[in-house]
Amino acid sequence: MIKINSTFYIQNGLIVLGKVYFRKNFDLNWIKDEKVFTTDVIKRLQFIEENRYIDEPYYFGKGGRKIFFRNDDSYGSKFISKQIALLELFRYWNFVEYFFPYKYETDQNWNDVLKEMIPKFININNDTNYHLTLAELVTKIDDSHAFLFSPLISLNQYGRRKVPADYSYAEGKLIVTKINSTIDKQESTLKTGDIIYDINNKTIPQMVNGFSKYIPASNSWGKIKKVKNLFLFSNNDSIEVKVQRDGQNMVFKLKTYLPRDIMYERQKAPEKWKYYDQEKKIGYVNMGIIEREDLDEMYQNLKTTESIIFDLRNYPRQTIRPLSLLFLPETAIYYEFNFPETTYPGLFYSRKNSIGRKNSEYYKGNVVVLIDENTQSQAETTAMMLKQHPKAKTIGSYSSGANGDVIRFKIAGLETSFTGLGAYYPDGRETQRIGIIPDIIIKPTLEGIKSGKDEVLERALEYIKTGH
Repeated sequence: MIKINSTFYIQNGLIVLGKVYFRKNFDLNWIKDEKVFTTDVIKRLQFIEENRYIDEPYYFGKGGRKIFFRNDDSYGSKFISKQIALLELFRYWNFVEYFFPYKYETDQNWNDVLKEMIPKFININNDTNYHLTLAELVTKIDDSHAFLFSPLISLNQYGRRKVPADYSYAEGKLIVTKINSTIDKQESTLKTGDIIYDINNKTIPQMVNGFSKYIPASNSWGKIKKVKNLFLFSNNDSIEVKVQRDGQNMVFKLKTYLPRDIMYERQKAPEKWKYYDQEKKIGYVNMGIIEREDLDEMYQNLKTTESIIFDLRNYPRQTIRPLSLLFLPETAIYYEFNFPETTYPGLFYSRKNSIGRKNSEYYKGNVVVLIDENTQSQAETTAMMLKQHPKAKTIGSYSSGANGDVIRFKIAGLETSFTGLGAYYPDGRETQRIGIIPDIIIKPTLEGIKSGKDEVLERALEYIKTGH
C-alpha cells in the first residue's frame, strides 16, 4: 500500500479511500534479523510481506466487526504429546500476536512470553498440568475479557464444595451478608456481619495472589472481581476461617456442601426504573435489567425529574444507542474503535464512533452514572456515551478496563476468548487496563456493608442534593 496523502492510498494499483492505521501492535522487524536469517531468507520474507495474499483468508474470517478463526482444528483437551502441546502454544501465541488489539499493553513483552512458556509446555505430562499451563498462558494477556473454560481446573483447582454463605468484598476482607440454609438444616457458626480475614491460614490478599496465576484480568480490581466468588470453595469437607465479630477474633471450622445441597431463597426481582423520592425529583434506572423496549416508558415518566441515576454496576442490554437519542443534545463522538485489517494481519485501523442526534428535547436534568469494577465492556462504552451529556457525573470506583467486542474461540479444545476490537476515548487515550476514572471516587466499606448501605448510591444522592 502506497500513501498518496492522509486520505487516499494506492493498494494493488487501485486508489482507495484511506484508513487511519494503528501501529502500536505492528512490528515485522524480526524478518530483517541477520542473526537469525540469511540474506536470501530475509529477501524472501520481505517479498512475502510485499506480495501477501489479500483475498478471502483461509484460516480466519470476519463476521460483522469481529474476526473468527476456522479451518484449524485442535486435537482436543487431553494431553497427547509434547509436540501437540507446543502446537497449541504456537497457535494461541499467534492469535494474540496478530489479532489482539491490546498486545502492546501486556505487562510482559509478548515475545518474552513465548520464550518463557516453551519450556513449560515441553514439561507438560498430564491433563491437569496441560490445562493449568494453558490457563497461565491465557492470563499473560492481562485482559478481563479473557478466560479459559476448563472443568478440570474449576473442580480440582478451586473446589466443588462451598460454605453456605453469601458475602461481599471490601478493604481486603470478606463480610458475610447472608447465611443460606442447607439440606441437612445444620445451623451455621457464621453470622451475618462476620468479617472473614483468613481462610485456611491465608489472608484474602494472599488468596487473590494465589488465584491470579491462572485467572486473567486487566488490572488488580478486575482480578478481585473474577476471584471473589471462589474464596469459600474447597474440595475438602470443611475449611478453617478466622473472623472478626463484635471486636473479637474467632476461629471456626466451617462445613462445606455441594451446590445442590445449598438452598437459596428466591430474590424479589429488582425494579427496572423508579422514582427515588416522594417528590419525584430523582429517578433511578437499573441498567442491568432495563430492556430497549422499556426505554420510552421510562423516559416518559422520568423526563420531568431533576436528576436521573443510571446504575451501571452491571451489564446493560444493548440500550446505548436508543438512550443516546433521548439524552444527548446533539451528535457526539464518544469512542474510537480499532478494527483488525484482514488483508494485513497484525495491523488495525481506527474509526471514530458518533452517537446521538440533534435533539432540542433532550433531558435537561442531572445525569449521574454509578460505576465500579463490575462496569465492563458494553457497560464502559455506555458510561462513556452518558458522559457526553452536558450535566453528567460518574460516581464510584474504577471500571473493569476491558473494552471492545469479544472474540471467542477454542484452544486445545477449550473455550477461550479475548478482546477483539480496541476501544479508546476520542482523543486516543486508553480505557483498557485503566478503566473509566470516576469524577467522584468512593468504594464500599466493611462498615457500610455491615449497615446495609449502598455507599456509592448514597454519595450520588449527596451530590444531587449539594452539587458536589
